[in-house]
Amino acid sequence: MLFTQLTIRKITLRNRIVVSPMCQYSSEDGFANDWHFVHLGSRAVGGAALVFTEATAVSPEGRISPHDLGIWKDDHIEQLKKITHFIEQQGAVPGMQLAHAGRKASVTEPWKNDKLIPVSEGGWKTVAPSLLAFSDDKDTPLELSLGEIKRIVTDFKAAAKRALAAGFKVIEIHGAHGYLINEFMSPLSNKRTDDYGGNFENRTRFLVEIIDAIRSVWPQELPLFLRISASDWADGGWTVEDSVKLGELVKGRGVDLVDCSSGGVVSYAKIPAKPNYQVPFAAAVRKTGILTGAVGIIVSAEQAEEILTSGQADLIFMARELLRDPYFPLRAARELSYDEMAWPEQYERAKRKK
Repeated sequence: MLFTQLTIRKITLRNRIVVSPMCQYSSEDGFANDWHFVHLGSRAVGGAALVFTEATAVSPEGRISPHDLGIWKDDHIEQLKKITHFIEQQGAVPGMQLAHAGRKASVTEPWKNDKLIPVSEGGWKTVAPSLLAFSDDKDTPLELSLGEIKRIVTDFKAAAKRALAAGFKVIEIHGAHGYLINEFMSPLSNKRTDDYGGNFENRTRFLVEIIDAIRSVWPQELPLFLRISASDWADGGWTVEDSVKLGELVKGRGVDLVDCSSGGVVSYAKIPAKPNYQVPFAAAVRKTGILTGAVGIIVSAEQAEEILTSGQADLIFMARELLRDPYFPLRAARELSYDEMAWPEQYERAKRKK
């Protein structure tokens, strides 16, 4: 089943393997460059069906670090078009994840320990639904006004239009990992008392407005995905029951698939990371009738196949295993004795023959 096609709206994926968004922290002023071309292009060559960019900022202040990929200005489009064209040449589908980092913005790259970059050193003031810092060593954000919320919704809409112009065929809204949309949804980070805080409907309002704004410019024949943190892994936070409720909500607003990750909204979460630990979230949300993606320490062909055949998810999102091996899909096909997997003509000599 890992190598069966899946059609979502008018887009057909050649198999069920997705390159999950993975931040590369390698841009200058949001521009894609040779690193992004090789990173994303090699995984399309390797046989994945859908290749997502990293979390791509809809505004400069929406970046996690100063070196994040961006889509906040038209100038970004040209370099991205080269990447999407190459990905499609390899038979894969190019996807872009749209994001705003919220209170977790303005930090250094992970290999520089995610340290806060103060405004005096080239950083910027962070924003969030409420005046709560992610941790003691991070910035206390400004609380967004109603007008600022509307502006960010418009930023997502404009970014979707640019993504379309750049040749992307799937958009994923980043509503996970403690970034801005997730901050609004979780009661641990959202203490507002207006229409964007309090009950479930209010805390998901920001997301719903973004979905509606994107769908107003994103073609009906193209898919829209949503990544969520299906659990905060902390008392009083967002739960899998909330995620199921959200799945039902967004299914009726033009979202085609929920990509089920978890955690990231608070620094003290206790996350029991192990193989398949997030798969039950995808299985639970899938029962609402919406497609789901499973992600998180999925490292083998047999593991991915079992997730699909047991009906727990529709797509397998892979990250670190595809960093270790960009050609995992080709290897997985061999391990599962799937002989119909197409290899690039240039690599055919390496394909094991019967």
